[in-house]
Amino acid sequence: MNYQKTELYFLFALLVGISFLTFFIFKPFLYTLILAMIFVAVFAPAHKKALVLTRERRGLAALLTTIFILVVILVPVTLLGAQIFKESTQLYSSLVDNGDAVSLSRRIEDVLRSLGFSSVSVGSLDFSQYMKQGLTWLIQNIGSLFSNIAKILVDVFVLFVALYYLFKDGHRLKKYAIALSPLQDVYDETIFSKLVLAVNSVVKGSLAVGLVQGTLTAIGFAIFGVPSPVLWGSVAALAALIPGVGTALVVVPGVLFLFFSGATVPALGLLVWGVVAVGLVDNVLGPKLVERGMKIHPFLILLSILGGIGFFGPLGFLFGPLVLSLLFSFLEIHAAMRKARVAE
Repeated sequence: MNYQKTELYFLFALLVGISFLTFFIFKPFLYTLILAMIFVAVFAPAHKKALVLTRERRGLAALLTTIFILVVILVPVTLLGAQIFKESTQLYSSLVDNGDAVSLSRRIEDVLRSLGFSSVSVGSLDFSQYMKQGLTWLIQNIGSLFSNIAKILVDVFVLFVALYYLFKDGHRLKKYAIALSPLQDVYDETIFSKLVLAVNSVVKGSLAVGLVQGTLTAIGFAIFGVPSPVLWGSVAALAALIPGVGTALVVVPGVLFLFFSGATVPALGLLVWGVVAVGLVDNVLGPKLVERGMKIHPFLILLSILGGIGFFGPLGFLFGPLVLSLLFSFLEIHAAMRKARVAE
């Protein structure tokens, strides 16, 4: 008996040790693998259609779905990144060469004085310097992103290889995970279904709303004459991921820029555009896509997004809500198990 316990403890120690070693081996690709799992959950309907087209040939269906994701995501992101870099450098050059921010501060002073605020002076606020610093940070980060081509290519390669094998053998991995879990199979299935629902809610919901609002913001900026519409539309798409704040972080400064530039009618037009076109997306489309899946209070979702970005980095807006959803799934399973014990 003691010999069996010694064997068990030794095996457990080996398991813990090799698990830590495996974690550190996979650590450089951990975010990439998690992102691949998210893509698999989002593009599961496309994979099912590919299975039908290929008559259940899993290898071919996985290859077709992976190529589809490559075309749908990688190509637009590359083109958008190049355009953002181009517009940000152009805007920076205009600030350095023409001093647009300085002339804008003078126009702000004139408007405030015409409104009766004669003692107000914004000359001490160096808008040019602040805007140059912000754009310099943006250009440097985009430049470092494109300069680290080798790491990006490796991550992209690992991502799409992981996508192929997850589509091809994901059902086997799921069965293996359920078999290893000490929980009842019904609880394991509940965890998987909750995670898939949360992934689709966050990705298809938040990202869809962000993309639509960012696109509408860029269109509005282009129509009413705000410079660098693609750049600010991309910023608006990111801002739309923050509940309760959203695209107002970008639209309101755009309206003020037009107003203080003397373009009063375009400023009013952009304000109406922001309230009607952009705002309705958040109030109508957002709840239908996000809240129906994530049965969690919006304030907790906001904290999970902000905390997730601080802890996980740029992908935290995805990982934070997923961790929160997983927590509530475990709490629901614990409550169900407790009720089952009481009933017995």
